Amino acid sequence: MKRILVVGAGGQIGTELVPHLQKYYGKDNVIAADLRDDMVDKLRANGIGEKLDATDVNAYGELVKKYNIDSLFNLVALLSATGEKNPQLAWNINMGALLNTLNIAKELHCAVFTPSSIGAFGETTPHDMTPQDTVMRPNTMYGVCKVAGELLGDYYHSRFGVDARSVRFPGIISNGAMPGGGTTDYAVEVFYEIIKSGHHYTCEVPEDSYMDMLYMPDALHAVTMLMEADPDKLIHRNSFNITSMSFNPKELFSSIKKRIPEATFDYKIDPVKAAIADSWPNMMDDSCARKEWGWAPKWGMEAMIDDMLVAVRKKQQHAATV
Repeated sequence: MKRILVVGAGGQIGTELVPHLQKYYGKDNVIAADLRDDMVDKLRANGIGEKLDATDVNAYGELVKKYNIDSLFNLVALLSATGEKNPQLAWNINMGALLNTLNIAKELHCAVFTPSSIGAFGETTPHDMTPQDTVMRPNTMYGVCKVAGELLGDYYHSRFGVDARSVRFPGIISNGAMPGGGTTDYAVEVFYEIIKSGHHYTCEVPEDSYMDMLYMPDALHAVTMLMEADPDKLIHRNSFNITSMSFNPKELFSSIKKRIPEATFDYKIDPVKAAIADSWPNMMDDSCARKEWGWAPKWGMEAMIDDMLVAVRKKQQHAATV
């Protein structure tokens, strides 16, 4: 039975990954850690929660020993747009947490999952059907950290035998926690704004910017699939392209408008987000993930929209009654 520690558990992915892992492995086998007191309180209300600064290697290591952990899920990161506001902080947090995770895994014989991203690619990467193995020259600190993280994961595997694995997540759409400063956040924000603010949304990304997307249920399934995959079949460990849909804001908003005719949209372009979006793939080739560990997404854009509208309406109705 796996004993899992999820660090950065209070973020967009962690708030849904933790209960997913609890269902899969048992609530007592999943320890969720975050730095923020309010998030730790929420984590403790639904399982085992701990306060942890993942850049503190000693505290991190002691927590691993305390719970006899054998699998580390490192979700600590400042995202793309946020990272550009403070590149030094982004490097310190993103790389500090990852290096601590890998060194602890080496010493205490833990497996490691840490997400990479489409942000690892750059302007010179082929944008259409972006290959698994290709040019990676990102122009953001977030992307630089992701490329370095992929290389470190492979290095710790080949040099020290650490079972490190990762996927390159595209934009993740979810109705759990709100995203925290990513370029693809518009694809989540729009659902909340359309429902609560008089059916209007102002988008900061150009209407024709295609980017890969993934609905959260598929993202969660990908994590457990990869971590349970036969290691002998894994040629690419760090990191696998995965995706399920690609669209631009105009296409997404048009489909939402079919369901909510009174919805209106306009654009106030953030030049930083626009430049980042233009440097990322339009659509990745995820055939290696499909071949090596059976990756097969279930959600497309239309089904995702229907589900998001139902979930966000319920969430906001609940918030209004509390």
